[in-house]
Amino acid sequence: MTPEQPAPAGSDEVLERLAEVIESRRGADPDKSYVARLYSRGEDAVLKKVGEEATEFVLAAKGGQRGQLVYEAADLWFHTLVALVAHGISPREVLAELARRQGLSGLEEFASRGGPAPAAPP
Repeated sequence: MTPEQPAPAGSDEVLERLAEVIESRRGADPDKSYVARLYSRGEDAVLKKVGEEATEFVLAAKGGQRGQLVYEAADLWFHTLVALVAHGISPREVLAELARRQGLSGLEEFASRGGPAPAAPP
């Protein structure tokens, strides 16, 4: 898939299936499942991992290596799903929010939440 190509049909289903697998592993043996091990360490460990992956994503973006950026984005999405599942949130809810924002400028969307306009980047 290139940047000009749309996401494959059913991409949202990939996220849903992955969330289902994550949910199914919550109670698994932590010695046999990375997800179970992460959950067994508690919410702080899950959120710390999201933060680590976000940092790795930023560094990959700064490094400009396309393959590394894709890899780190996948890690970030995966660990974000782990956190969402922990809070009982489906990927469909996030996708619905993105769909709601479609066609709005970022400033309009931000204003719709009642907050001040975000500061312009330096």
